[in-house]
Amino acid sequence: MSMNIVLVYPEIPQNTGNIARTCAATGAVLHLIEPLGFSLEDRYLKRAGLDYWPMMTYHTYPSLEDFFKKHQGERMFFASTKAVHVYSSVTYRDGDFIFFGQETRGLPENLLEKQYDHCIRIPMMPDARSLNLSNSVAIVLYEALRQMDFPGLKDEGALTGRDEAAAPWLDYV
Repeated sequence: MSMNIVLVYPEIPQNTGNIARTCAATGAVLHLIEPLGFSLEDRYLKRAGLDYWPMMTYHTYPSLEDFFKKHQGERMFFASTKAVHVYSSVTYRDGDFIFFGQETRGLPENLLEKQYDHCIRIPMMPDARSLNLSNSVAIVLYEALRQMDFPGLKDEGALTGRDEAAAPWLDYV
């Protein structure tokens, strides 16, 4: 299984492309609720996701109602600046769904009211309205994966032996 990221009415193709790349890197499944503010063939969407689209799984749904019919009984969390619970205070489990709303409006309040005990927020300075959508997804998703000890993810790196030809900044290190 894997974590599930749900974007409700996403508007900006670059954000969705970045989120697709994050899903590919983590094994998360991306769920897109229509209407979308762009075409899935959009060149900005493809550019932001680079060559990661074939590495990830995504599904589209014509409406929130259709999504909920197909995923009844699943554990769901709803990211919102209006939530009272901090995202890191939740105990995540494999297969959870984490919802994120439109870049300009967030999730619909009638949805938040019905699920308020499952609403989570990322702490911010009082005058900040919100974070970028793709950053928010990465913050919450990686906390969920951290809690599960990053299942299936490579957690160590190695130098490649590749040197930068002209790296004058190395003189200052």
